[in-house]
Amino acid sequence: MDKNIELENLLKDSGLKNTKHRVAVLKFLKNVKQPVNAEEIYYHLIENNISINLSTVYRTLETLYNKELLLKHIVTDEKKALYEYNNKAHKHFLVCISCKKMLSIENCPLGDYEKFLEEKTDFIITGHKLNIYGYCPECQKKGLIGE
Repeated sequence: MDKNIELENLLKDSGLKNTKHRVAVLKFLKNVKQPVNAEEIYYHLIENNISINLSTVYRTLETLYNKELLLKHIVTDEKKALYEYNNKAHKHFLVCISCKKMLSIENCPLGDYEKFLEEKTDFIITGHKLNIYGYCPECQKKGLIGE
């Protein structure tokens, strides 16, 4: 199936109007390897001759996030939210404190701990998020530790 048609159907199934900006944002986020901020999305769209305002990017991101088509990450000490396409996969991240790069962690280490907590507290756990902070290899090589 054509990727645009797939995204248009996703918007329709979510009760959203199909617009070129929504499709363009979803298409970009579906193809990037790590979460990105609104400005990165804006510059990508402009570079690809899609006329859009930064304020429209922000509104589009919030709309798509509210319909659970995107995931939003708030990184410690970062003033900007990072967004990624919600492919319904459960994942956690290693976050570089220096360059803000986010690398996905393949396996979730918290499943057994959730079960333990439910048994101990009678709390019904519906999910969790885990980000681990440190310095990526590139920032270590550049001596950017502690920056």
